[in-house]
Parts: sequence; C-alpha cells; structure tokens
Amino acid sequence: MNDRVPGFSTLAVHAGAQPDPTTGARATPIYQTTSFVFNDADHAASLFGLQAFGNIYTRIGNPTNAVLEERVAALEGGTAALAVASGHAAQVVVLQQLLAPGDEFVAARKLYGGSINQFNHAFKSFGWNVVWADTDDIASFEAGISPRTKAIFIESIANPGGTITDIEAVAAVAHKAGVPLIVDNTLATPYLIKPIDHGADIVVHSLTKFLGGHGNSLGGLIVDAGTFDWSKGNKYPMLSEPRPEYHGIKIQETFGNFAFAIACRVLGLRDLGPALSPFNAFLILTGIETLPLRMQKHCENAKAISEFLHGHSAVASVNYAGLPGDKYNNLARKYAPRGAGAVFTFSLKGGYQAGVDLVSNLKLFSHLANVGDTRSLVIHPASTTHSQLDDAAKVKAGAGPDIVRLSIGIEDKEDLIADLDQALSG
Repeated sequence: MNDRVPGFSTLAVHAGAQPDPTTGARATPIYQTTSFVFNDADHAASLFGLQAFGNIYTRIGNPTNAVLEERVAALEGGTAALAVASGHAAQVVVLQQLLAPGDEFVAARKLYGGSINQFNHAFKSFGWNVVWADTDDIASFEAGISPRTKAIFIESIANPGGTITDIEAVAAVAHKAGVPLIVDNTLATPYLIKPIDHGADIVVHSLTKFLGGHGNSLGGLIVDAGTFDWSKGNKYPMLSEPRPEYHGIKIQETFGNFAFAIACRVLGLRDLGPALSPFNAFLILTGIETLPLRMQKHCENAKAISEFLHGHSAVASVNYAGLPGDKYNNLARKYAPRGAGAVFTFSLKGGYQAGVDLVSNLKLFSHLANVGDTRSLVIHPASTTHSQLDDAAKVKAGAGPDIVRLSIGIEDKEDLIADLDQALSG
C-alpha cells in the first residue's frame, strides 16, 4: 500500500475528481441540471430524511460542485465543505447556523469593506449584532466577548491593507470563550496560510478571488474544520437540538466532525437558496489547478512592486507585510513563509486627490472592484469600496483618503513597475 499523502499541487489538480464513469471524460463534467432521478421511492425518502447521501436538487448539491467542495476541503485540511453563490453568501449561511436574534459576534475591524457593511447593516435585520475588535490589540477581542457572543470572525490576510492576523492568538480567545473562530482565507488561500492549522474552526472563501483566479465567476465556500464541539453548553441549538424538519435528527450527534458543513447545506443552503452555478464551479475548479503556480508569481511580483513603491518620491508609505521592517513582517514569516500575498496598500503624499489621479492615469492596471485576478488591479478604497464609512472608520479599516490598494497579477513585473512609474510621475 502506498500511504503517501499527496502534496499541495497534486491535490490542487486531483482532489475530489475522478474520470467520469460513463464517458471516461478526464475533466470534471458540468452537470447542468436542476434535479436528479431517484432509484425508487425508498431511495428518495432516504435522501430527504438525511439517511443517505446523494443528489436531490442542485440548490442543495450538485456533482460538479461536490468536486469543488472536496478539493478545497482537502487543500484547507478540513473535514467537509459547502460551495455557495458568493463569499457574502458564505458568511450569511455560516452565521445563520450560529446566531439567533439578539446574539452577537466579534469581528476584526480590518476587513473587506463589503463585509463591514454587511455586518453593520444587513445583519441587523436578522437581529445579529457585531462587536468590533482590533487585530493589533488581541485583548480587544476578549473585551468584546459577552454571554450573547457566538463566534469570532477575522481575515487571515486583511483586505485592503494586506495585514497579517495573529490567528493563534485570536483562536485562543475564541476557545477560552467557548465559541468558534471563523477565518476568511480569501486573500491568502490555503497555499499561503492554512487557518485550521492555527486554530480556526470554520474557514470561508470568496472563490471569486484567488482560488478561481481569472475574474470570470462568482462563488463562495465554507470549510468545516471538524474541531468544534457544537453540543457543549447547548449554545448552538441548530446543531445540537432535534431538527423537526428531519424527524428529530440531531445534526452534531448524527454527523460528528462534519456536522457544521451538513447544517450549512441542509438548514442554510436549502432554505436561503444561494446555490452556486455548476458552470461557475467548473470554471473555479479549472482555476484551482494552477493555484500554486499563480500564487508564487503573484507574491514574487508583489514583493518587487512594493520595493519599488517604497523608494518612490511620491509615496508616503507602503503597507506590505513581505517588506522587512513592516509592522506585520514577523507575523508574515510565521504564518505565510511562502509569501505575504498579492494585495497591499500604499499611501500617497498628495492625499485623496493623488489617489484619484493615480487610478485614472494607470494603463496596464485595471481600475475595478475586485482582487485575485491574473490581471493587476487597482482601486482607491476611500472613494469606492469603503466610501460608505465615515473618515474615522475608513482609517480604522486601513482605507484612509490617501490609500490606494493594489492586487498584483501575474504579468511581467517590469511592465507593472513601468506603468506605476508613469502614473505617479504624470
């Protein structure tokens, strides 16, 4: 027997996939169907009663999506995963399993602007309340814990600033409080950081970004680490109490270390409905096959460009954890030794207007609201992704008026540097 554990690049190509048993197709087929035929009445009943695994309806599960789920779970080191329509959808589905009206969760202030908006505003209609903490002050997470706290939420590499979070320290706070740690691993991907290795209980992704990698498809994903006891203290009744819609099954008791992923599928995705298109799953799977190669190039380019900007006369400061002397360089070397990612910010001496002018003058960089593309991207967060925040909140989120965010692609770094140079000098 060969007991060798496959390496990351091998898993990125093969995990979850087999040649199609009917046609022999090597690439995972796109199962573009709404529903699936049952063998007989008993088979149908067992599927609907969670007594057997199988396909019912693409809103709940699909064979193409299943390969994607198994692949990312393998890359992250989780027990199971669930693909959904977007990263935002992943966050809604995760927290719906954990929070009831009036409950709270603690979240890092340094987050993607859309997540800040979702947490501050949209979630209030569900009665879910966010308490903000500072990743530079781990004690602020502990100070934010109350009897109503049900989770802690952080990003491994924060958007937009590219700062590195001390995952182990925050995990210690979460577990002392008896709540799970949720880590958004979008900017790092499991190639750079595996949050589960550092204490995360749930990992979420916007598949739209580096995992898909080509800016052509939306998707989100939830990974269950299989590490949290959902029955302890009866804090999570969605998982620990009998489910009336499934004849009294207790999700935690029945499904053990992949119970959370099951709950997200059969209680969250089933009723909220943010299903991922099988076609998008196919595109994202294709992107993941080259993830290790792309991330190496992304990080190599980002390091070179951050060094160029660091020495430019128009630049006040560069916030890139891969630079020696950066505030987060020690954390980058601990958590992300392969590279500090490809998204970072820098501030311009000319302030707000200089940021607006720069994004207008760039030619090779695309000015748009996305990250993680093969193409290099730029945005001025204060006028776009974080524009809904007041000035003080923008600064706390790492998106002050003088800040520009770059997402470095896989082009030749010399061409990217030349484009930035001409735009800064214009």
